[in-house]
Amino acid sequence: MRIALAAGDGIGPEIMDATLGLFAAAGVTRHVEFVPAEMGASVFAAGNTRGMTDAAVRTVEECGILFKGPMETPKGGGGKSINVTARKMWSAYANYRHFRTLPGVQTPFSHLDLNFAIVRENVEDTYGGVEHRLSDDVMTGKRIITAPGSDAVLRFTFETARRMGIDTVHCGHKANIMKMTDGLFLERFKALAAEYPGIQTGDVIVDALCMNLVMRPQQYKMVVLTNLQGDIVSDLAAGLVGGLGFAPSANIGRNISIFEAVHGTAPDIAGKGLANPTALVLSGLMMLRHVGLVSQAATIENALLAALESGVHTGDFGDRSKPSVGTTEFTKAIVDRLGQEPRTVKPVATGGTDTVTFRVPPKPEEPTVMHTFRGLRKEVAGIDAYLDAEHPAGETAARLERTCEGTPFRLTLISCRGTQVWPRGSAFTECVDYWRARFELREDASAHQDDAVELLRKVASGFTVSQYELLRTFDGVRGWTLPQGQ
Repeated sequence: MRIALAAGDGIGPEIMDATLGLFAAAGVTRHVEFVPAEMGASVFAAGNTRGMTDAAVRTVEECGILFKGPMETPKGGGGKSINVTARKMWSAYANYRHFRTLPGVQTPFSHLDLNFAIVRENVEDTYGGVEHRLSDDVMTGKRIITAPGSDAVLRFTFETARRMGIDTVHCGHKANIMKMTDGLFLERFKALAAEYPGIQTGDVIVDALCMNLVMRPQQYKMVVLTNLQGDIVSDLAAGLVGGLGFAPSANIGRNISIFEAVHGTAPDIAGKGLANPTALVLSGLMMLRHVGLVSQAATIENALLAALESGVHTGDFGDRSKPSVGTTEFTKAIVDRLGQEPRTVKPVATGGTDTVTFRVPPKPEEPTVMHTFRGLRKEVAGIDAYLDAEHPAGETAARLERTCEGTPFRLTLISCRGTQVWPRGSAFTECVDYWRARFELREDASAHQDDAVELLRKVASGFTVSQYELLRTFDGVRGWTLPQGQ
């Protein structure tokens, strides 16, 4: 089979060369051909804001697997993170990271012998990067959580737990505050959990989860979270086992999957032969298992564990009183132990044969539209108009009440930064130049979208409307939240 290969920036080429050399020594190249795909800093420098060439995109889509080193995100300019772009463009919806205590990697938590996983939704949330400037002082970003996106990552989580014999899965969330977005994620977690009766489930508010991971991390076996929260928590979890240099990462999609080192490019040591390749090696082992080379992955992992327990270490970890080795020497120590098993930790079972089971799926003609709920009865109930204005709330309300006279809608509240300031509020609430005016249907009135748009036109004749949201009910259930103070 063919795997697209992007070495990365900074220390990326060094640790990729080391990893591929290790894989070749273990016989992986009898089954796999690595095909270069041009992406990263050099592509950005050539003016391509996507960070990958068209040829690289075709290569990845033809292979179905991308193995990549760390890549630099341009500072300023129009280029966005190539890591996020790749995950989103190819719908690699589930980020899976496995954290375990490794021999020779000492942390304050090493005595706990940690072994747990974090699964992070990888496509949605604030990582859509949908942001706008709405007034002199106000910037906003849109948070997007969908039922199909949630279902995809949650089903991956439960299926992975069942396959690996994990009997407990937690959902980390902030549904106590973000009642609709995180609320939907938690609701779908509970709905899908019912399909897996052999797995115990629980949910935990994300701030409490972070505290618990520092105090008693051993209580968790697998945790699934939304994108931004999962990004933060997975890095915290990496810190428990030695840092991102020891944290493998897989980004799993229905059609294309990406395996990568998620640590930085370390430009300060690039080219010096000092980099630690462990994270990329471990990510590569996840990739080998994904494509069916299970026995070879186990052989390499046992050799890595044996090297670590013997005290072999690069300069970023290990016993600082003993000499460290460079990238080449570290990799050679692993190669020299191929066929050996660690003595101080449980070795990985190497049984079975290596057969490539991965098959590249056919390319769809166009992007897929996913659904979880269909056919809900949707009715217009009002609009939220966001105003770039500096008038006092009372004066603004009086003008807006005159504006909506003779329409099916009435002004029900004005809020600022999510807190109600009219008709009830506090003089101590500090406001900015960005107001939400909520108009809802009058009693016994009905309306369609064109009625809401006509009201918006009237509001816009007297105010700058920088944004608006259509308020609707879904099978009679309100599709919006109340502000603080209402």
